[in-house]
Amino acid sequence: MWLEILLASVLGFVIYWFVSKDKEETLPLEDGWWGPGVRPTAGEDESIRPFKVETSDEEISDLHQRIDKVRLTPPLEDSRFHYGFNSNYLKKIISYWRNEFDWRKQVEILNRYPHFKTKIEGLDIHFIHVKPPQLPSGQTPKPLLMVHGWPGSFYEFYKIVPLLTDPEKHGLSNELAFEVVCPSIPGYGFSEASSKKGFNSVATARIFYKLMLRLGFQQFYVQGGDWGALICTNMAQLVPSHVKGLHLNMAFILRNFYTLTLLLGWRFGRLFGYTKRDMELMSPLKKIFFNLVRETGYMHIQSTKPDTVGCALNDSPVGLAAYILEKFSTWTNPEFRDLEDGGLERKFSLDDLLTGTMLYWTTGTITSSQRFYKENLRLDNTHEGIKVHVPTGFAAFPCELVHVPEKWVKSKYPKLISYSYMPRGGHFAAFEEPELLAQDIRKFVGLLERQ
Repeated sequence: MWLEILLASVLGFVIYWFVSKDKEETLPLEDGWWGPGVRPTAGEDESIRPFKVETSDEEISDLHQRIDKVRLTPPLEDSRFHYGFNSNYLKKIISYWRNEFDWRKQVEILNRYPHFKTKIEGLDIHFIHVKPPQLPSGQTPKPLLMVHGWPGSFYEFYKIVPLLTDPEKHGLSNELAFEVVCPSIPGYGFSEASSKKGFNSVATARIFYKLMLRLGFQQFYVQGGDWGALICTNMAQLVPSHVKGLHLNMAFILRNFYTLTLLLGWRFGRLFGYTKRDMELMSPLKKIFFNLVRETGYMHIQSTKPDTVGCALNDSPVGLAAYILEKFSTWTNPEFRDLEDGGLERKFSLDDLLTGTMLYWTTGTITSSQRFYKENLRLDNTHEGIKVHVPTGFAAFPCELVHVPEKWVKSKYPKLISYSYMPRGGHFAAFEEPELLAQDIRKFVGLLERQ
């Protein structure tokens, strides 16, 4: 009898798998209101307003006064970055920030691209919109939405934008040029934070879809890593007919058979379709697991009680810098924790790192940005079980927190047409390796356009 029950169960599973595997589900589009109070009866102002980043003597003076009053705890001997941000190296960053960093100059750099704001679902949404300076006769640019994550910002894309919008100037073919839109996630930087609970990646995806429609784009490409990868994925699940192609450098693969093979994959890799490179990036399993545990403590805090740690970070610029910049060390390369300076200046300049930090400090958005974790890390996320039936490209950077093999990606994104093992780079791909990411985006879009 037990054998018959077992066989029936297996047969039922196989039938269900074959019937459901190609079912093209979508997320319901719905609507929302995230502004303060009750939604007004009058229609929303849909105007798009120019915006300019500004600063003041008062803002800079307040920053300097707070930096001058910093209290640091000496690090343990030979601890490097294994206990978090090393306060000996933090002294160098503090000195540079206080005495050499020119925030007014960085504001001018931020304003190099056109900024805008527009109201969507009760929130003021900030974005930059960069068009190609010139195009060959008869050619139209490809609209591309690029979405950042945490603890990043739209500024991460400043070095990749010219490679995409003005490729010929940078030694690339002008056959493919993009019109790039980079919004700030609500609650990050210059985008207004939700006044209500429940604002998650799906709501963000819907708002960004409305943004693209408001800009006149009926079909467009989307690209993202970190939260941006999930938001772009949700856009493809919500409105697949409008998302022409999806390019990711990170993927959230939670509910599929292949993730269960991880425990056996290192020994039976070929059986599960893993390549030699996959095995290199996923081995040894014990080290990968320990590294993941070591790098996700922040996530537990932010997905449970984000406001508590937010109170501290929003009050101390030095504490904020340590909390944010530590991620740009070990998420860029886990081996950087063995260095006294966390390897931060091997990949980034202090000006770039502090500009990203200032976008959280001057806007006071560290707490609202952290709430995004609490709203998204839930057990009832229906989108996790929905496949994405939009043409997809994936760039696997070797120092990403978790390597995602092609088999895993294809289980969630059946229309995967491009998968690349990148030669170097980590979590902040656009910020760290703009040339490599731009090349892979162009390769993916080129394949799709030729089909």
